[in-house]
Amino acid sequence: MRKIFYLFAITGLFGCNALYPSYMLKTPKDYHFDKLQDSTSSVNYKISPNDFVNMRLFSQDGYHIIDLTNATNATSTGGGSASTTSSAAAVNTALDYLVETDGTIKLPVLGRMHIAGLTIRQATDTLAKKYSQFYIKPYIIIQVSNRRVIIFPGDPGTARVIPLQNNNTTLIEALALAGGLTESGKAKEIKLIRGDPKKPMVYLIDLATIDGIKDGNTILQANDIVYVTPQRRPVLTLIERITPVLSALSSILLVYALVKNTKL
Repeated sequence: MRKIFYLFAITGLFGCNALYPSYMLKTPKDYHFDKLQDSTSSVNYKISPNDFVNMRLFSQDGYHIIDLTNATNATSTGGGSASTTSSAAAVNTALDYLVETDGTIKLPVLGRMHIAGLTIRQATDTLAKKYSQFYIKPYIIIQVSNRRVIIFPGDPGTARVIPLQNNNTTLIEALALAGGLTESGKAKEIKLIRGDPKKPMVYLIDLATIDGIKDGNTILQANDIVYVTPQRRPVLTLIERITPVLSALSSILLVYALVKNTKL
């Protein structure tokens, strides 16, 4: 029995490298992290496949948006005003359109167009030019409705997907929206991962001291991953892993002792 006990103990000690199977996105000790350039500047988002693009289209340079008396005049005078209002309202349609995997989007009247890789402004200008063939001075408003970042605040099972409702959402703001760092999260070791998943840029951010506030105000981009490295507590973790084994071993020893005493 004593040999079995020692075997379990040795197995637990030599298995320390496997104590943290749920830890993700590990980097080697000599890993070269990228350096944040201008952390507070906003980067123009480029439309990507699988984005949902919300588009609103108005004629007459958006006159219908600011013509506060248009609806009243249309009701009171009828005729041409009512017709104009009806026409403008028909153009003013806000819907979400999926950018498919080939980078194209299917829009009313225009049909299929390639917009992946364009910024919001570039897409707006391109569509306004295309719609000018059918409407007088088209005014277009475009928003990407599914921009988001993924936050891992420090403990397994606590990850959050945070929608980027504002273009200037900072790292600290996103962490606050996720509920803040967990008790096990390392404030001094926060990884910001962005760009092409095949060759991402990885930044190491330290928010443990006030000096890290500058990097904490980094404006997040769509599809960023913020990973707060969990603290390692090898002794406590080892005890948690070994306790069930020791409990089972104690039960076996107890049964063995009872059987032995019964035979005697």
